[in-house]
Amino acid sequence: MSNFDAHSFRLLNGDQPSVQRSLGALAAQPVDLRLTASPAGEPPVCATTIAHSAKVSGPATYSRGQRRTLRFLPCEKPGWHFQRTDLPGAPEIPALLSSVSESNRAIVLQAGSSENRIRMSEHIVCHRLGLGIDNLLIETDSEDPPLFDSGSVELAVALRRAGTALVPSCPLEHHTVSEPVAYVNPERGSLLAWLPAESDDLRLHLDVAIDFPTAIGCQRLQFDLTPENFEPGTHARTNCAEREWRLAHLFGWLLPRYRHLGYTEENILVAGKTRYRNEPRLCLDNGKSLEAVWHRACMDLLAALSLLPPGRPAGTILSYKAGHAMDVQFLKAILNHNLLVVS
Repeated sequence: MSNFDAHSFRLLNGDQPSVQRSLGALAAQPVDLRLTASPAGEPPVCATTIAHSAKVSGPATYSRGQRRTLRFLPCEKPGWHFQRTDLPGAPEIPALLSSVSESNRAIVLQAGSSENRIRMSEHIVCHRLGLGIDNLLIETDSEDPPLFDSGSVELAVALRRAGTALVPSCPLEHHTVSEPVAYVNPERGSLLAWLPAESDDLRLHLDVAIDFPTAIGCQRLQFDLTPENFEPGTHARTNCAEREWRLAHLFGWLLPRYRHLGYTEENILVAGKTRYRNEPRLCLDNGKSLEAVWHRACMDLLAALSLLPPGRPAGTILSYKAGHAMDVQFLKAILNHNLLVVS
């Protein structure tokens, strides 16, 4: 980090002083956990899919008392695709940035009519890069995905049990940026940056930091992306401030913004000003929980990266105090400026 300053990056949003301040704040924040991985040898040359179909069911996220089912099917077509089985004749919804219709509180994917959508898609699509499954068809019986007490563990387990199969007819590309790029929100001090991959390293390296005005506080995680290093993140539940929790329960029936009616104290982490309302997970030996930063890295950032064109991103990505909307804006700006290249 100390080797980079604002002049090292092509700015996609913000100004150099703002980028410099955010880089400095990120560099000053201690790293709580660092997970590395050795290069895996020759990179794969063709895409993968699952070897067998799989199915998961669980309580609905937005509909109290309902259950929802996802069915995963092998697919030779590049990328991930959703099919709403409850909407006969509706087109498939590609898991791409071009399908994003909302990204403020969650990533909503949509194709065709406004009813043909998938809400909170990030908890599903993050597994594309997290597990290295390039092609997949997902059948769902609702726009409302299942929400589990254990984060996304059930999804990851089902996909791993389905096994993997190569798709020889589908070449696999690795993507990186043509030059270092940065996107900053000067008001919040939040930053996203992408450094190009080295010629001999097609891995994805993540450096993710958060700073919340609650018991969550400052957390920072660095890891090389592999299925093994992704696995802890599947245990990370979404989180909210205690005030949001109370609003969701008081006004959830009336206000669409707070209709996360499937939330319980088991499937979401609730943080008060100075302490958690419920028991946090993914704790270090010193007792500090990294559940929130694991969720940010795996369920949020990797999900957005999984909406890039089919292929696997490479290089180093820095994320400081960013969120869903900024992830989407950053990646769309990279595509709009034709900065994504084959590595």
